Amino acid sequence: MAGVPRAAYSNSTTTNQPTEEANEIMADSEPTGLIAKKGIELLTFGTPNGYKASILLEELKEAYGLEYTWQSVNIMKNTQKEPWFTAICPNGRIPAIVDHDRGGFAVFEGLAILSYLARRYDPEHRLSFPADSDDYSVCEQWMAWQHGGLGPMQGQANHMFKFAKEPNPYGAQRYVGESERLYGVLDRRLSDRDFVVGAGRGKFSIADISMLGWAAMCVFSGVDVEMFPHVKAWLDRCLARPAVKCGFAVPNEAAFNNGPLLEKLAKDPEARQKFDEERKYLQECKDKYGYKYSSP
Repeated sequence: MAGVPRAAYSNSTTTNQPTEEANEIMADSEPTGLIAKKGIELLTFGTPNGYKASILLEELKEAYGLEYTWQSVNIMKNTQKEPWFTAICPNGRIPAIVDHDRGGFAVFEGLAILSYLARRYDPEHRLSFPADSDDYSVCEQWMAWQHGGLGPMQGQANHMFKFAKEPNPYGAQRYVGESERLYGVLDRRLSDRDFVVGAGRGKFSIADISMLGWAAMCVFSGVDVEMFPHVKAWLDRCLARPAVKCGFAVPNEAAFNNGPLLEKLAKDPEARQKFDEERKYLQECKDKYGYKYSSP
């Protein structure tokens, strides 16, 4: 499902490019354990949840000079099921981080990682909000909304619409439809603001970061982003941030993200034909079960 990962790790985020020596070491292998001795070590892959951690780490690097180490954990090879990894993340999922400056303290789950990093490494609240402010609670609410709604529903849309071993028309229209409903909720939230949380028109924060990986691949999931102009404008605004661009490059930008996907569709007639056939199938699924878009 994800794009082909770089076959190497980087122990410096200055350029996010693996060294030639690292390439030689990792070209035909996967990580077998932690490699850093200090700072934050990120274990990730090119997925919507993986990008949460890398985007925030890049933003913290830009804001405070926070350096970090990352390793690509290829979920297509089940590296995340290896004992060394499950000792860090019992759930066997990416992303996970290890804070070597705090005795090797490990954090798993994207929402928890965002909260931990903001609490420990964003003292000026450039990307978060003071704990005694109402915006802190609002931020928590929208992150919970993503964690319990947008991510799981869109993830199921991906599976039912794109990867189910047998056609499942009900599942496809059910989960793509629920994803559309949720983007409708987000679109309304962004109708009079630039970012999801914050006074006035809001400020870029971990609430936005929690959603970016999913919004950046909504076209792949069967969602027509043109239906949600405020979401589209917000996504473009966020993607213009240099640190966000860098975060989406760790370990690589996924081929199913909107940008690479739309570029491929414009250049590859066969890909375009397949895409159009998938959309026709999705509409047939919706028609079969009487689906009508609706969002409060």
